[in-house]
Amino acid sequence: MALPFLLTDCQTQSSYDQLNLEEITITELQQGYENGDFTIEDVTAAYLERIAEKDQSGPKLNSMLYINPLALDIAKEQDAELRDGQTRGPLHGIPVVLKDNIDTDDMPTTAGANVMAESVPDQDAFITQKLKDAGAIILGKANLSEWANFHSSFSSSGWSALGGQVNNPYDLTRNPCGSSAGSGAAASANMTVFAIGTETNGSITCPSSANGLVGIKPTVGLLSRSGIIPISHTQDTPGPMARTVTDAAIALGTMAGIDSSDAKTFESKEHYHTDYTQFLNPDGLQGKRIGLWTGSLGGHFRVDTLMHETARFLESQGATVVEIDKITQENVGSASFQVLLYEFKDGLNKYFASLGDDAPVKNMQELVDTTLSDPEEMRYFDHDLLIQSSEKGSLDSDEYQDALERMLRITREEGIDRVMDEHELDAIIGPTGGPAWKTDLTNGDNFAVSSSSPAAQSGYPNITVPMGYIDGLPVGISFFGRAWSEPVLLEIAYGFEQASKVRKAPQF
Repeated sequence: MALPFLLTDCQTQSSYDQLNLEEITITELQQGYENGDFTIEDVTAAYLERIAEKDQSGPKLNSMLYINPLALDIAKEQDAELRDGQTRGPLHGIPVVLKDNIDTDDMPTTAGANVMAESVPDQDAFITQKLKDAGAIILGKANLSEWANFHSSFSSSGWSALGGQVNNPYDLTRNPCGSSAGSGAAASANMTVFAIGTETNGSITCPSSANGLVGIKPTVGLLSRSGIIPISHTQDTPGPMARTVTDAAIALGTMAGIDSSDAKTFESKEHYHTDYTQFLNPDGLQGKRIGLWTGSLGGHFRVDTLMHETARFLESQGATVVEIDKITQENVGSASFQVLLYEFKDGLNKYFASLGDDAPVKNMQELVDTTLSDPEEMRYFDHDLLIQSSEKGSLDSDEYQDALERMLRITREEGIDRVMDEHELDAIIGPTGGPAWKTDLTNGDNFAVSSSSPAAQSGYPNITVPMGYIDGLPVGISFFGRAWSEPVLLEIAYGFEQASKVRKAPQF
């Protein structure tokens, strides 16, 4: 099948600048619709125009893979509904971009891989349908690190064989970080109101930090993963990436809910909320006990300085900050890696099977064979993780079961839960990442700072918020904690955001 959805085919009708959409929020857009300041069609066309201008022409951001050919038609329908006094939900008329490992029934879902270029699923992912039901207009699919950055012995975040390299809007020579790179770059550059990313370990939080965004990595099971190309059913979760905590909270609530196709969501039954804005307290730092994880420091002295300054700022806003040197008594990185290898093979085989006769490959081994024979796929990276995963056995193996048990025990009851009990903490903090590095397809990524692993390996929630800038490059702070603690983390994150007001739009 040809690709009629490519960005170069997009025609636009309006002006982003004339509508003053820079940094606009969900609430402001909806007020504008209500007041007649602009129409949903105007806004949708303006974002498409901005994508065409900033993403694909000149020194390009390259954050998008596909544009939704139905976006303007849907916008016109929603304008008519508003005129009739009808609204679909809290996101009525709000443009969103999805990472291109999330199924849509009107565009390909590729994970950035050449072999998947013509793979159009029969139905939307569960969260895609939830967003549509809430009124969101899906502008298109974002470029990403191929196979969500689980493909090679080393790689460049934001690179895919199908889409090329995503760039950072604060400096186009620098890297957008994480596998949700296109989602982060597009939302930060005001090419959409918000975006949806996915995380296994750092792939929402790191691109949110590097692109000056708020990112929510929820407790695994709060949001469904059905219809999302997987790495690990133990660690994977989608989540919102937005310019404000409020917009991220609104988006989170619209996607939460029980999905019969994802058993993990059954665990959220007593924990999920459809409106997370109720927890946004501007005085949310008052009286909170927060643990500064010193183990996340030491990778960049200027990040350390910014983190310590921020800790003092948190205290000035009524929080108590205590230092903790360790979260886990043992390093479970190797156990997590084994879990990912086993679950990647199992999950991809099941995803390919879900595509039926239209699947471009039938199993992991066919994927490896096809990838290794593709010169464009092999141009920079070896795809060794695909090979390692394909050689793993079933999920019944002792190696997998032992690694899974060890990882969860050490990171949960012997890790985050233990530390928070001992110090009576409401949250743990650390720098989300360092300033964006120069993109290097020869040597790959240069991760010097990260605090994502404890929350990622345990499956617990993590929220990153812009903390400051180093030489004009954004750096985020992560707030993470116990399972299902999104309400208190949002309260703290919102209190910090409202007191600090750090976010500045990129100027390319």
